[in-house]
Amino acid sequence: MAHKTATDLVNEAKARIKEVTPQEVQAMQQRGENVVYLDVREPQEWNLGHLPRAIHIPRGQLESSIEARIPRDQKVVIYCASGNRSAFAADTMQQMGYADVASMSRGFRGWAESGGEVEG
Repeated sequence: MAHKTATDLVNEAKARIKEVTPQEVQAMQQRGENVVYLDVREPQEWNLGHLPRAIHIPRGQLESSIEARIPRDQKVVIYCASGNRSAFAADTMQQMGYADVASMSRGFRGWAESGGEVEG
């Protein structure tokens, strides 16, 4: 059996989830949509800046923490630094019964490069 690479795993996860661009997320914010912005980066990354009103659950704690923090029927946009950890997180949350989740493509880096507002 051939072994999968990290890229293979990321691409498989991205094929199963919805992705939104930083510009689409900015439009959601401008419309005032009821969306939870979930940052799955590590604490030191979060401390350097994050989306306004985002909540922070590091990727390694997602499965054990998410149910207590976000209801399954809530719309969620997940982001990390570049869009890979958030793809895995979106895939996991879908498996856990979250119906309206998306990963932000290009992650926080893409958000900042596109002029998105940063807190912290």
